Amino acid sequence: MEEFHRHCDEVGFNAEEAHNIVKECVDGVLGGEDYNHNNINQWTASIVEQSLTHLVKLGKAYKYIVTCAVVQKSAYGFHTASSCFWDTTSDGTCTVRWENRTMNCIGGLCNPGVLNAMASQLIATSNSWAQVSLLPQPP
Repeated sequence: MEEFHRHCDEVGFNAEEAHNIVKECVDGVLGGEDYNHNNINQWTASIVEQSLTHLVKLGKAYKYIVTCAVVQKSAYGFHTASSCFWDTTSDGTCTVRWENRTMNCIGGLCNPGVLNAMASQLIATSNSWAQVSLLPQPP
């Protein structure tokens, strides 16, 4: 397992740094591609996993939640929203909006604070289980 140096003395979430990491991952996976529904699962998994891997390599003792949605471009558009309740001095979020002529992508990153090193390693090794959010269905 790769060894990390934790910088626990850093306080606050660097949204610009996180945005750049997620944007580079989205560009790397989707750049030059046209929408193909057969590739969506692979693309979103790659974006999420690569983003999380790069964030963990920063060596900061943070928890990360990375999400990604890719949809075919249409006349109906693509709308999303999120809401968080947390400590704004140490926690943060960023959203990356990416598009080309055939698709839209929204990459989201939440950083809900500092986590101990043991749990951070657990999250980093189990990132593929956190790619789907299930919403409650009406009865």
